[in-house]
Amino acid sequence: MILEQIHSPADVKALDRAELPELCRELRAFLVENVARTGGHLASNLGVVELTVAIHRVFDTSRDRLVFDVGHQSYVHKILTGRASQFPTLRQFGGLSGFPKPCESVHDAFIAGHASNSVSVALGMARARTLGGEQYSVLALMGDGALTGGLAYEGINNAGASGEPLIVILNDNGMSISPNVGGLTEHLNQLRSRPAYYHFKKWYRSLFGRQPRRNLLYRFNHRLKTGLKKLVLPRSSLFEDMGFSYLGPIDGHDLDRLCDVLQWAKEQDGPVLVHVKTQKGKGCLYAEENPDRFHGVGPFHPETGAPLKPEVPGFSQIFGEALTEYAKEDSRICAITAAMQDGTGLSQFASAFPDRFFDVGIAEGHGASMAAGLASQGRIPVFAVYSTFLQRSVDMLIHDIALEKLHVVLAVDRAGLVGADGETHHGCFDALFLPAIPGYTVLCPASFAELRSMLRQALFEIPGPVAVRYPRGGEGAFRRDVSRGNLICLQGTGSTVLVSYGVLINHVIQAAGGLEDLSPEVWKLNRIGPLDEGEICRAFGNKDTVLVLEDCYGRGCVGERIAAILCAHGCAPRRMLLKNAGDAFAQAGSVPQLEYTLGLDPEGIIRAVREAAG
Repeated sequence: MILEQIHSPADVKALDRAELPELCRELRAFLVENVARTGGHLASNLGVVELTVAIHRVFDTSRDRLVFDVGHQSYVHKILTGRASQFPTLRQFGGLSGFPKPCESVHDAFIAGHASNSVSVALGMARARTLGGEQYSVLALMGDGALTGGLAYEGINNAGASGEPLIVILNDNGMSISPNVGGLTEHLNQLRSRPAYYHFKKWYRSLFGRQPRRNLLYRFNHRLKTGLKKLVLPRSSLFEDMGFSYLGPIDGHDLDRLCDVLQWAKEQDGPVLVHVKTQKGKGCLYAEENPDRFHGVGPFHPETGAPLKPEVPGFSQIFGEALTEYAKEDSRICAITAAMQDGTGLSQFASAFPDRFFDVGIAEGHGASMAAGLASQGRIPVFAVYSTFLQRSVDMLIHDIALEKLHVVLAVDRAGLVGADGETHHGCFDALFLPAIPGYTVLCPASFAELRSMLRQALFEIPGPVAVRYPRGGEGAFRRDVSRGNLICLQGTGSTVLVSYGVLINHVIQAAGGLEDLSPEVWKLNRIGPLDEGEICRAFGNKDTVLVLEDCYGRGCVGERIAAILCAHGCAPRRMLLKNAGDAFAQAGSVPQLEYTLGLDPEGIIRAVREAAG
């Protein structure tokens, strides 16, 4: 097998061109076989096989800087840069990351878990190269809707104006730019993407640009050509008006043309945009037919694509069902998602109320501001968004929503530790910054029943901005609804107090069973913002030991705020224990593995209390 001979990009360069199609076939088979075992991003990587091979034929990523946007299309790059043997550990605890990671390889230029930032990052690298008088290429590989994010246009606009040598590769797999149509368009596209066309263009510019009279003729011909091109190639004019040389669209599965075009782009002394058209899921029938479903998947049968484990209801599904039900009662309710209709459970709502459903693309800041606009006009907008992506809209949450006390509901999905996607996707910040914004009410359901109840409260009972945060996956053994009230005592009468919120209450209840000699009180926070200082003091004041369990990071966590309240009122406990995800970014791994490592599992709680008590 050819793939067995590939240990570095140098081995890719050493292959004869006739061997490359077989290499691509083997890469696709390798992807399906390995992702089927571990889960991961399949369709997006199947679509960039030829493009990634071409990049490594033309560039040296140990020196040239390749910035992904986003990194879920980086698996082929990892394989070709010597990490094929690590794929059995993909997205596993202590294993190969599912995204580019500079500490993992010199070939990974920049971390890439969120979208639309690649051109901005690449421009910074290009400017650093120029300031240092160095010589290397800088590429930004965009795809999967990155152009729906406003940051992408900020970067493109500034990069085009800069004149810096920079290559932006737009991987258009049907999610970024709609296709041009017409025979003339296709003919001109093919003509423009041939190396002979670029060599002629270079010669033509140098010939007519040397003398003033000839330069006038060149400018006249250039304006005439540009006007005609804008009529038949409106797509290219957007980037060229921003200062880029536009190349394409190129067939992203034609290796020869890709290599030729990338080589030409490499030789240019300015910003170049290479528009590549690929098919998501290429080479795997079930991924081609269902690219969205096979964008990110758990382990599956490689022959059929069927999941290895049956799907069970999760918080996202319950949220979508409940919101659809409540929207039938009140026509003011609208739903917003940032390119995550299925992931946030909104498919049912979108089908039932298409005129009240809005997908804003990968533009969370815009989504928050649009929600503010809807709320200002009497609607009840519900912005369903992953916690990790909500971070991108913090200014809008403050300026556009909180200052006007607008009734916007945030459905914060994937709150807390999320598992295999790792550092870039853990929802460990929303519990820190949302309660810090004046006016926000932050609710934390621990069961499906509480999610339904708290969502109803958020929609119809609580004024101002409200966030309902819930984890990825399903509920635990705690399936009651005690969602009324801020602070609920579930059991116990002792001087040891265990406190938590959300589904972690399951671990606290289980830990209390291992601390029966202390008869610990178990308290459940239904809301983490705002905290009622009087209730906190009455429940936890002057106790022997108070432990607060959370799966967010430590700085600014709920436990710190509870400790501050108790100290300020002069009723601090003898021992205040804070169990959380700490002050370092949590790595990839299953949620149980991470909880065990961080001491957030029942055994970790018991151990912490016993050690504190001596």
